[in-house]
Amino acid sequence: MAEGRSPDELRELARRMRCDIVSMLTEAGSGHPGGSLSAADIVATLYGSVLRHDPAQPALPERDRFVLSKGHAAPVLYAALAETGYFDRTHLGTLRKLGSILQGHPDCKKTPGVEVSTGSLGQGLAISNGMALSLRLDGMMEPTVYCLLGDGELQEGEVWEAAMFASHHGLTNVVAIVDNNGLQIDGACSEVMCLGEIAHKFAAFGWEAVECDGHDIGTLVRVLGGARARAEAGGKPVVVVCSTIKGKGVSFMQGLADWHGKTPTAEQAATALAELGCNGEVA
Repeated sequence: MAEGRSPDELRELARRMRCDIVSMLTEAGSGHPGGSLSAADIVATLYGSVLRHDPAQPALPERDRFVLSKGHAAPVLYAALAETGYFDRTHLGTLRKLGSILQGHPDCKKTPGVEVSTGSLGQGLAISNGMALSLRLDGMMEPTVYCLLGDGELQEGEVWEAAMFASHHGLTNVVAIVDNNGLQIDGACSEVMCLGEIAHKFAAFGWEAVECDGHDIGTLVRVLGGARARAEAGGKPVVVVCSTIKGKGVSFMQGLADWHGKTPTAEQAATALAELGCNGEVA
């Protein structure tokens, strides 16, 4: 199993992942930068410190599982997998190209380290529940299933059916994480369909809800790293609602819904990579 990295190492991992995200999306000419960048600190913390996983043995039964329910943010997952050794970094430059192992949305049949194919929003938590229940029925009590959802995705009814299911069955081996950046493809979530108090909603469905800064690595290590123990202690599944900024790390993308599914020009990418301090290190 991979050893946990220090907070400084995790910050550096997240920075490199943001470099990878900008680089691969610019090369592809299509994709979703905003929600990939907002989740970089969360995913870096998971793969660099929290998840029990081994890139040399992707199918290790004892591993923790990660489900990217907001599948359009695939670049952040691909960056994490490349940076932690699941495949060679040269593949990043092939995103969305014919024959690539990196599809526009995660494909578990093509990409090493991808647990489940996602992209149809609202389904990831239900899938995670199934994985968690299966592990429990097989007598495997140690692995945890971590599921990352987008806030706009919570407008899907299946999410709340899944929330009810997890609570009813006491699935303490499921940890849901919400990338709460406040924006979706059509604008502010509050204007498209207001989500209200996300943590309160999950609590009403029988979950232990924790809120935190989704860009504070130290906090993420503590909260995500302790989520399973918290679930076991309380006898209910845990959700971590992370306050984030869409497009985090790139000044002209931050807080703008317009960058949900638009890629930068070569000139814009050069500016973004310079801001991130990438220094030609990307694939």
